[in-house]
Amino acid sequence: MESYEFLLFLAIILITTKFLGLCTKKIHMPQVVGALVAGILLGPSGFNIVVLDGSVGSFLEYTAEIGVVFLMFGAGLGTDLKEFKKNGVSALIIAAIGVIVPVLGGFLGYYFYFDVSTSDMLGCLKAVFIGVVLSATSVSITVETLREMGKLQGKVGTTILGAAVIDDILGIVVLTIVTSLQGSSTGIGLVLLKILLYFVFIAAVALVMVKGKKVWIYLGNQHRTAVFAVAFCLLLSYCSEAFFGVADITGAYFAGLILCTMDVQGYINEKVNTASYLFFSPVFFASIGLKTSLAGFTGGILGFALLLLVIAILSKIMGCGLGAKVCGFSGKEALQVGVGMISRGEVALIVAQKGYQCGMLDDSLFAPVVLVVIVTTLITPILLKFVMADKENAKSPESSEEKTDGRGKKIVRSRQA
Repeated sequence: MESYEFLLFLAIILITTKFLGLCTKKIHMPQVVGALVAGILLGPSGFNIVVLDGSVGSFLEYTAEIGVVFLMFGAGLGTDLKEFKKNGVSALIIAAIGVIVPVLGGFLGYYFYFDVSTSDMLGCLKAVFIGVVLSATSVSITVETLREMGKLQGKVGTTILGAAVIDDILGIVVLTIVTSLQGSSTGIGLVLLKILLYFVFIAAVALVMVKGKKVWIYLGNQHRTAVFAVAFCLLLSYCSEAFFGVADITGAYFAGLILCTMDVQGYINEKVNTASYLFFSPVFFASIGLKTSLAGFTGGILGFALLLLVIAILSKIMGCGLGAKVCGFSGKEALQVGVGMISRGEVALIVAQKGYQCGMLDDSLFAPVVLVVIVTTLITPILLKFVMADKENAKSPESSEEKTDGRGKKIVRSRQA
């Protein structure tokens, strides 16, 4: 007799992720935090209601994989390439240093904490991968905070947005290299050659798509346009894994980047986001929580989690802040840029998921990664408001508001405490 348990599990996941997502939204936090908590509560660390075993578990895993592909496709579609032109050089330098420092920090933290031997190739790759997870940046919460403060279009806001876009691309390149090396019997030279050929392939696909831009214009804002776009995303994801050994999420991201230059990208993004956030993304975020075992939070793992959290915060502040300083930003602006890049969010979860599938992230290390994601997501808006508070007050209307008395004399209201 066939099992229809997967229908029950899907219903439970959708209801709990949405309910807890709305709860976290009420306290001005991203709904992804609620979705993670929902997965933890439903999994082995909570009430153990949803189990990722057997054919039902495989189905949920595949659904989660589609969810992460859609998330990266949407991230590519939502990329504003004009930000590159506005702050291209500064954003590139900030993003580059903002990736190097966390990767180095994560590597050293894992390497020394677990006393990895230099002869242990897999152990060294795992150490590098922890750094790759920390290099990820998710600025969705930063964008919302800056928008509320009226700073999104300022120098710091646009720089953070531009750096975040490049940061994602650099992070994906590093992820691609590390995952390609794992389990590979070939030398690093051949692996790098495959990656180089992959980017040549992507460039060729992009050129063909740009040449065929009129076709997308002809298709217009119709359902078939979204169908062809999703098919293109899935094909590029498949080719990335099957022919080049590159993560499928890399292909999905580049598919979005290629289509973001088309006039119909807004319509495609809307349709993809509807499918993603209605069904696939909740399953993905819940699956992360379902794989998180708090039972494995021993004293040693807890110590590593705290160390990872400190590295995650300081590496972005120091790395991105240093990059901003090199680009001529003031000390305060450099600090604001660094703080704005702290949040890891869904990007780190996507990278962690890929590492888990490749065997470079153990079950016991999933909990520390989730802890880093939740805490950095929670503290970023608080720290950002703190470091930008003085600048905000200095530009407060109350500090420069002028009124006149009954005789037409100007009265300047002093700034209120």
